[in-house]
Amino acid sequence: MATVNPTKHLTNLDEWQRMGEANIFPPNSHIELIDGEILEMAPIGFNHAGHLKRINKLFTRLVPENLITCVQDPLQLGDLSEPEPDFMILKPNEDDYSSRHPIANDVLLLIEVADSSFKFDQTHKLRLYALHNVPEYWLLNLNNSCLEVYRKPHGEVYAEKTTLYSGDSITLSQLPDISIQIADIL
Repeated sequence: MATVNPTKHLTNLDEWQRMGEANIFPPNSHIELIDGEILEMAPIGFNHAGHLKRINKLFTRLVPENLITCVQDPLQLGDLSEPEPDFMILKPNEDDYSSRHPIANDVLLLIEVADSSFKFDQTHKLRLYALHNVPEYWLLNLNNSCLEVYRKPHGEVYAEKTTLYSGDSITLSQLPDISIQIADIL
């Protein structure tokens, strides 16, 4: 008799969305679909939430009106992933993405705020965003009070990584008219 090892059942986007519509998950659960696996994410603490509010307030003032800023909204990445990045700036869309979730091609800037989730965001999410060609990924590292900027996706990595601190500034690669002081989001 042959040996059969158990295998994981990976959930695809269609199953994931049906589970959500059927209210399978508790109302306040903080879960994401990453590479076919349903992952329970760490609760958002005060420091994380405060930095996210600061980012949202700053960019809402700076981006042109036709662009869309969003906080912790789903991003569809292929058939097996639908993370909810902390913050994104999206290209214009006629119905403000009310008929579909944005995809990587819609993203101009994606930001994750990380303290307890730092290693996951710096490895798994970075790989996922690079694979799907998100052009600019910022990881606001609250543990080390810095901003890690990833640009030029190439396979599973980004060809360019820059670490910035409080006295530094940055210009967005996809929106070169927008520059910010790192101190404004740290």
